[in-house]
Amino acid sequence: MTEGTALIVGVGPGLGLALARAFAAEGHQVALFGRDIERLTALSAEVTTPDGTARAYQVDVADADALQAALRSAAHDLGAPSVLVYNAAQLVQDTPTGLDAEQLARTFAVNVTGAVVAARTVLPLLDGGRGTLLFTGGSLAVRPSPLYTSLSLGKAALRAYVQALHEEQQGSEVQVTTVTIDGQIGGGDPRLAPEVVAGAFVDVHRRPRGEWEAELRY
Repeated sequence: MTEGTALIVGVGPGLGLALARAFAAEGHQVALFGRDIERLTALSAEVTTPDGTARAYQVDVADADALQAALRSAAHDLGAPSVLVYNAAQLVQDTPTGLDAEQLARTFAVNVTGAVVAARTVLPLLDGGRGTLLFTGGSLAVRPSPLYTSLSLGKAALRAYVQALHEEQQGSEVQVTTVTIDGQIGGGDPRLAPEVVAGAFVDVHRRPRGEWEAELRY
């Protein structure tokens, strides 16, 4: 018996892989989503799930139709999801005066719109209408940087969206939380090692209903 399927959107060799491993260790089937299918397939082979290894799904999260289709395919292939982690982000160095509209639209599509599409797609797919939607936030949401303007705007908008979705889902069996990470993952601080941060996401998923909150400041 498994704990349902965990959908990890935005998987690389750092936090994304650690999240996949952490939820697999909890007994979940795991689906990994990303743009580079060769790298994604190699990473999926490093994740041991109850039924073997994780499944890789190639998708550009900025393409709403493709993202919806990939998430639905994973639910069909692996079973109804119980967890969604939206970990995708586009990191671009840009300044308030140097940021143009097209660039902002491109980054916003990954940093925010993809999260909205993922949440709306997964909510009706959740196993028995119960589950957890988790979003990787960052301190730029509350302390914006003039060197990473579009990411600061994206993380602030993502934080606002998750808080609104959390309120909307009050009374349901769906937990909605952003994990706001204050620091550089893998930057040398042992508290910010990818596997340690991934453990915090798992801990949120395990919370009893009375302890659900819109945000974990980590």
